[in-house]
Amino acid sequence: MQIGIRLHDAAPGTMEERVKIAHDQGFTCVHLALSKTVKEHSVENSALTPGYASYLRKMFAKYEMDIAVLGCYLNLAHPDPEEIKKIQERYFAHLRFASILGCSVVGTETGAPNAEYRYEPACHSEEALETFIKNFTPVVRCAEKFGVIMAIEPVWSHIVYNSKQALKVLKAIDSPNLRIILDPVNLLSVENSENREQVIGEAIEDLGQYTDVLHMKDFVIEGDRVVSSAPGTGVMKYDRILEFARKEKPYIQMTIEDSKPDNAEWSRKFLEDYH
Repeated sequence: MQIGIRLHDAAPGTMEERVKIAHDQGFTCVHLALSKTVKEHSVENSALTPGYASYLRKMFAKYEMDIAVLGCYLNLAHPDPEEIKKIQERYFAHLRFASILGCSVVGTETGAPNAEYRYEPACHSEEALETFIKNFTPVVRCAEKFGVIMAIEPVWSHIVYNSKQALKVLKAIDSPNLRIILDPVNLLSVENSENREQVIGEAIEDLGQYTDVLHMKDFVIEGDRVVSSAPGTGVMKYDRILEFARKEKPYIQMTIEDSKPDNAEWSRKFLEDYH
């Protein structure tokens, strides 16, 4: 396993300072969300030039770090057609950038049928799924042109809320460049968390062959919410997902989420030593 971290979860600093911290904490890769990590200059579409991509590629190589995922988590089911065009353009820019950056995967979640990107019952409707597929298809076609993998991350509160919905998207778009980021905790709700072993097992069964990256975090239930935290700090059991990673996904990149600067290294070791 190659364990990484979301770069914006590392201690604050410049991009290079954060990369050095991640390296010094024993991580080998990062999940990079440009807008959450870069504060010193623009990361608008026009700023994502080949020159900037080449600069970052060399800087990450200096610390022997890979970019496992370039994150672009926007709402592809936004109800305003003009906003959808802008959102698609943002994905196109990230895919173009990733092809020069040497980053194989651009990652996304799957949105909600409202402008606020919040959960509502309509998120789980077939109509919302059709809207997402329609708006997402041009993004995947762009990924094909640039030779980059576009990966979706199922999340219970979003449109692609379980492994069956994810399979529908994979089948409808039918592209070798469309893959899965599997985050077991994101598939959980207050209602299904008691059956988490079954939910996670089914996701591995359905999506294992399509999974290219793992996101690892923990959780506790607080009232009517699933509250996520760094691996090893909640009630999650990792036997099934780590067995899957070790047996079926040699050297897969997995990035921990919701860590803090003071528990990130501990959390990495927790996963490495987990039995």
